[in-house]
Amino acid sequence: MSTNPRTPPHTCEPFRIAPQFVNRVWGWSNLDPWFAQSSPENPIGEVWLTGDDCVAETGPWAGQKLSGIFTEHRDPMLGPSARDQGSPLLIKVLFAREKLSVQVHPDDAMAQKYGFPRGKTECWYALAADPGAQVACGLKPGVTAEQVRAAIADGSLEQDLNMIPIETGEMIFVDSGTVHAIWPGSVILETQQNSDITYRMFDYGRPRELHIEKSLEAMRLATHAGKVEPRVLPDRTILLDEEYFRIERIVVEHSTTGGALRATDEATLSVSYLFAAAGSAVVTGSFEQISLPKCGIVAVPAHATDFNVISLGGLELIRMVAK
Repeated sequence: MSTNPRTPPHTCEPFRIAPQFVNRVWGWSNLDPWFAQSSPENPIGEVWLTGDDCVAETGPWAGQKLSGIFTEHRDPMLGPSARDQGSPLLIKVLFAREKLSVQVHPDDAMAQKYGFPRGKTECWYALAADPGAQVACGLKPGVTAEQVRAAIADGSLEQDLNMIPIETGEMIFVDSGTVHAIWPGSVILETQQNSDITYRMFDYGRPRELHIEKSLEAMRLATHAGKVEPRVLPDRTILLDEEYFRIERIVVEHSTTGGALRATDEATLSVSYLFAAAGSAVVTGSFEQISLPKCGIVAVPAHATDFNVISLGGLELIRMVAK
């Protein structure tokens, strides 16, 4: 493992990641007030915060892609219990102006069958939601695979979807195999396995490829998907704790330490991320101070050097931990 004189051999400092703006036909032309980014001709639907091609903005690896950082510094980044190679989580902010396609993601076994390292289980945290906002999450009880195939063919698949209202601050779990779609009216912070395998079942006539046979293979008629009740602790709220990730909401009134941020019931060290859902902060330690603006994200390696997070006002962190 290569080292840098600014860090001890087996530790590395937290670092901020530059967002990657991804055009989608269903996206927004202007992301204000979330991001200072506009694209009138090619709408932006996704802001990738931890994609493999996202770049470190601070620290000794500034200018390097996350894919290279995780490969070259696997042990300090991921810790000894990492289940596989590379960055484990892909975190995005989704901006839907139109309905997304009705789609499904494979589990690990199916993904590996077709040559991919992992499947895609994800979750959605509503950063904001308009009155009446909803998402499709799973199929209605009693719907059969034959009915789904027929509904894809005649364009009536929406009638078979389980629609869930969503409000600001709510969390929805979407495990692999769940037929789902996001509708307009909300801004979603999505945490998922680091995989971009999507099988489209229905796309409202848009000229994009459908993957009907593979989507039917990946689909499960009943899954564990749905709203998750938060678990309120004295120092944080556990929004979700599942196989691949743990998501927490932490309000920081003044300051907190890296040690305090790490939950006492986390069994093993792992990489985590701090996303500023509201407010702003600075991250300090034995390294150059890092600014954390609203919607900014900082990677915290499994073996991170000591650090402090100092609120500059109204700081609400979403902490995402890989498992």
